[in-house]
Amino acid sequence: MPVYRLNDNEISFPDPKKAEPDGLLAVGGDLSKERLLLAYSHGIFPWYSEGEPIMWWCPHERYIIRPENIHISHSLRKFIRKNDVKVVFNRDFADTMHRCRTKREFNEGTWITDDMERAYCNLNREGYAVSVDAIVNGEVAGGLYGVTFGKCFFGESMFSDSENGSKIALVSLAKVMLEKGMKMIDCQFHTDHLESMGGESICYDEYMRIVNEA
Repeated sequence: MPVYRLNDNEISFPDPKKAEPDGLLAVGGDLSKERLLLAYSHGIFPWYSEGEPIMWWCPHERYIIRPENIHISHSLRKFIRKNDVKVVFNRDFADTMHRCRTKREFNEGTWITDDMERAYCNLNREGYAVSVDAIVNGEVAGGLYGVTFGKCFFGESMFSDSENGSKIALVSLAKVMLEKGMKMIDCQFHTDHLESMGGESICYDEYMRIVNEA
């Protein structure tokens, strides 16, 4: 099937189940708050490179972490005990997002374009996006950011500038979510790192069941 081209004047998406096997669902549209929130409420997210049209993805298999299943290794517990560790939510959303961008930009490349930075900083100002940073011995060690909608957190990216930085941020996010009765951290895709932290694969129907309940 041809990939669906979005109408710039209409905030809508095709049926997510019509996504290509690799997850590509549609191209075009914009990164307005209204379109982004509609996308996330159906498990759709933007992912593209500078100079490309906006591409919208909805993989049939999803990778998530349930807050109650977050895994904290013995070595991470030991590291936290031995160091001065603090975690800050929304320390500086723009800075955290830009750190995620630059960490990847000179390695495997990044989907965090200038337009993406502006769009997600706007979501943060509107209360729909959150950053989490781990401060270890007075320095920013790592962090992450994502969209928060209902009782779900849709993770976008993370970075580590020193040992265990992103792990501490993720564990702290899961702890706060558990306290607030939140249901799911959407990781989008599997990585060995996320698997070691308690991630699991689920089908799109199960994913949407959680989203709708949350």
